[in-house]
Amino acid sequence: MTLRVVFMGTPDFAVPTLAEIVGQGHDVVAVYTRPPAAAGRGMELKPSPVHAMAERFGLEVFAPSTLRTEEARATFFDHEADVAVVVAYGMILPRPILEAPQLGCLNLHASLLPRWRGAAPIQRAIMAGDEETGVAVMKMEEGLDTGPVGMVEKVAITSDMNAGDLHDKLMVLGADLMVRALAALSRGGLNFTPQPEIGVTYAHKLGNDDARIDWQLPAQALHDHVRGLSPFPGAFFSADFGKGPERVKVLRTALAQGSGEAGMLLDSSGTIACGESAVRLLQVQRAGKSPMSAEDFMRGIRLEPGIKLL
Repeated sequence: MTLRVVFMGTPDFAVPTLAEIVGQGHDVVAVYTRPPAAAGRGMELKPSPVHAMAERFGLEVFAPSTLRTEEARATFFDHEADVAVVVAYGMILPRPILEAPQLGCLNLHASLLPRWRGAAPIQRAIMAGDEETGVAVMKMEEGLDTGPVGMVEKVAITSDMNAGDLHDKLMVLGADLMVRALAALSRGGLNFTPQPEIGVTYAHKLGNDDARIDWQLPAQALHDHVRGLSPFPGAFFSADFGKGPERVKVLRTALAQGSGEAGMLLDSSGTIACGESAVRLLQVQRAGKSPMSAEDFMRGIRLEPGIKLL
């Protein structure tokens, strides 16, 4: 059965789901996304990735700054949607919007709910050292990611997987999961299970303080911190290369042997002491430059073993 779908999403993560829904033949009657944002050196307004994909499909796009006005609600009701599919939209849906589609609003969330509700589930799962995560299709309600879950797919988080790797894996897996959920929904066979009250954690939005590396952490925790923030926003440390303190993003590390005062550079290969054991830099990015190997980085700077990084 073909469904009338309102799709609501903004970033790259949501694009494959939109493409799969269209490919399955559902009638996407409207696409909602965040308004264009200023980007680039000229700070020109740039439409979101979902906006760009919707236009390629010839779909009608709406980018309201709020859904809480009577006009926005009336417009949404006029779509007469069977279901709304929400993937990283970035705006809270008020009750009238949640209740408008006949079959409700389905959200694709990048975690195994109730673990990691909230804004940054991919990054937080890796930063916490989780060995498993996944995607879940949830029926939305007014609480933050509290709705009952209809379908789940799990995926292992390998020891060197970073947030970018996991993001790309989950966005493809999530697109497949959502179209399967819509197929089940159209047959009346999508059953929802309330989330357990035990095991709730929150993936709070990442801030600048989250990105600074704390060399006091044990090596494993620091390694997890780095890969959870790579490639964006990137964990960083500061060092003086002769022109004052400079931030250096650390994009990849490896566990290493060694000990010393936390933050101390132990050798010319980029091994750095942690609160427990050590890590070795593998890939870094200096301000205004492209990512580079730690080998090239260490050849280009003047840091002697024994210096302490901040």
